[in-house]
Amino acid sequence: MFPCCALTTYITVELSCVETTLSHLAESITSRRNDMATECIPAAFEDLDVKKELISEDPEQNVYTRFMKSHHCYDLVPTSSKLVVFDTSLQVKKAFFALVSNGVRAAPLWDSTRQCFVGMLTITDFINILHRYYKSPLVQIYELEEHKIETWRELYLQDSFKPLVSISPNASLYDAVSSLLRNKIHRLPVIDPSTGNTLYILTHKRILKFLKLFIAEMPKPSFLSRTLEQLNIGTFDKIAVVRSDTPLYTALGIFVDHRVSALPVVDDKGRVVDIYSKFDVINLAAEKTYNNLDVTVTKALQHRSQYFEGVLTCNRLETLEAIINRLVEAEVHRLVVVDEQEVVKGIVSLSDILQALVLSNKDQESA
Repeated sequence: MFPCCALTTYITVELSCVETTLSHLAESITSRRNDMATECIPAAFEDLDVKKELISEDPEQNVYTRFMKSHHCYDLVPTSSKLVVFDTSLQVKKAFFALVSNGVRAAPLWDSTRQCFVGMLTITDFINILHRYYKSPLVQIYELEEHKIETWRELYLQDSFKPLVSISPNASLYDAVSSLLRNKIHRLPVIDPSTGNTLYILTHKRILKFLKLFIAEMPKPSFLSRTLEQLNIGTFDKIAVVRSDTPLYTALGIFVDHRVSALPVVDDKGRVVDIYSKFDVINLAAEKTYNNLDVTVTKALQHRSQYFEGVLTCNRLETLEAIINRLVEAEVHRLVVVDEQEVVKGIVSLSDILQALVLSNKDQESA
């Protein structure tokens, strides 16, 4: 069952075979909306009092777990949204240019032959292609210029194929968080099981922001006032960093090998001076500068497409509540943990926060 008035606008990029198939998706969602209007679940605010009664019985334990289990993925689906969809026959280069022009970080992939969604194209794919096939500034990256998405998937996934991880709009947000953490992914497509339509893409950021809307209405557990150090939240071992003069190609290799989403840039004393994230890599596509990966990280960061206010940091003695507020208000994916001298000591990410807030100890072990 879906929220009333949910209408997703699909943007397809040079799709030769699926224009007809995808053109009816928004209409089908609207049709289902009308058919099920009498059954629509009301806005989350309307039944919050009931949920407050459920969780108020045990304010110290599993407050946020119960909240997530009592809400569903469709609660986060906006009444109107834009979803960029790529056919697997599209050229890789054009796909990444389309990500940039539409201001999105990932897009579902549609297989015209199988008539279904088969995966996601993300900035990580762009990084993997650049790192695998780059040779020198004098040699064009043929695989990026000429390969189709389906060719890249066949080559890259031949030994590690994994089916598309998705979730039903009727599933709970608890299930969504569990799936994101268990599969170590950052984007989870919400797919209507009856039509196969992708309705929305769930992320850690959107889920935490939704939870933050209701935190003031729920009993405040004591652990929110405890520090990162006391709760042991975050990553503090073997933190991957780069220096200002690190070649960009080396930084891409760290992304690939260590599977991290951002690299603090440090000076000779280990103090954080900047940060290079996977999202920054897409600027190479925006400015078509991906043919020279021998430049330094500092040089690459000069091409940021958005205003950069500086590295957001925290220390291990700050409370979990303060960390959550900073992450949500700044709309960032992570904070760099530093000491009094601004030396990098760790990273605390959205996934760390959601795991601590939502999953039980048993669930955390399985995740």
